[in-house]
Amino acid sequence: MLGLSKGKSMAISTSDFKNGMNIDLDDGLFQISEFQHVKPGKGGAFVRTTLRNLRTGAVIERTFRAGEKMERAVIDKREMQYLYAAGDEMVFMDNETYEQMQVPKDSLGTAPEFLVEGNAVVLQMYGSEIVGTDLPASVVLTVTETEPGIQGDRVSGARKSATMETGVVVQVPLFIEIGERLKIDTRSSEYIERANG
Repeated sequence: MLGLSKGKSMAISTSDFKNGMNIDLDDGLFQISEFQHVKPGKGGAFVRTTLRNLRTGAVIERTFRAGEKMERAVIDKREMQYLYAAGDEMVFMDNETYEQMQVPKDSLGTAPEFLVEGNAVVLQMYGSEIVGTDLPASVVLTVTETEPGIQGDRVSGARKSATMETGVVVQVPLFIEIGERLKIDTRSSEYIERANG
């Protein structure tokens, strides 16, 4: 089981802010989505930010005093190969060290819906904690369950549900059948096309 140890961090101030930068605050680990330096006529300058919580995905707005110091969180991206499921955990192997890691499925967001044994995934790590996953834009999955297609049923744009080998349900064209391999968009869970071969 992974612990919640602190990752690598370094002190920065609001003048160092960049979009996409990660910061470690008392109430969570955040990524800067937007920021704006504000210099009002009266009073001190400040920085207005929009932050996304890396653990929960929640978006908040936060204002910092100009020059305020905080910790920049350094997120390591480790390329892993998904090996197999073990109960509520998924086992990955680091592609560089060959070290194996058991990860709770619920810490991976939607990634388990698109991973089959042997797939590559990039785990975003803060210390030993997984704070995100980078999947390829699309994956190829096999249809395990769907209504049979009816000969001549080619209504343009008509869709039906298909359950893929990972359990994710995707809307597919009526002519798709069980056993077919399909390319699926990992960001939207949408059918792209039949996979060749």
